[in-house]
Amino acid sequence: MTEASRELDRIDMKILNVLQNDGRVSNLKLAEAVNLSPTAVLARVQRLSRDGYILGYEAQLNPLKLGAGLMVFVEVLLDRTTPNVFEAFKAAVQVRPEITECHMVAGGFDYLLKTRMADMAAYRSFAGTVLWQLPGVRETRTYAVMEAVKSTTRLDLGF
Repeated sequence: MTEASRELDRIDMKILNVLQNDGRVSNLKLAEAVNLSPTAVLARVQRLSRDGYILGYEAQLNPLKLGAGLMVFVEVLLDRTTPNVFEAFKAAVQVRPEITECHMVAGGFDYLLKTRMADMAAYRSFAGTVLWQLPGVRETRTYAVMEAVKSTTRLDLGF
């Protein structure tokens, strides 16, 4: 079995669980949490990163304090579903910082966007100058978020 295809053991899963709860945990504290030496833990974290289990580390910022308090989900229906329209749409979405997530979905529309901006006036401006101008957009449906009941990126690892 190659190292990249190696299955994760219980210690790997514990490391991932600790890191997803506190990405800034020191190697020493992580080693204590999983009962391994710091050297062994560092090697495992490096392998987990190299094998793509750990994609990166980032700070979770407060959008309310940074002028992006309004979250809006947008369903997007394209006028044609051809490879070149999909590619043009995906490329245009990549360069828009207001669009924080974009997912191609199955169902009654083609993409689901998650956007962040200051307020409804900013969203109206964004819709008219950016959203409705994206390549291939035929129709959109907007859902302004009134309250975020649950928001997490953590995966259930069984711990």
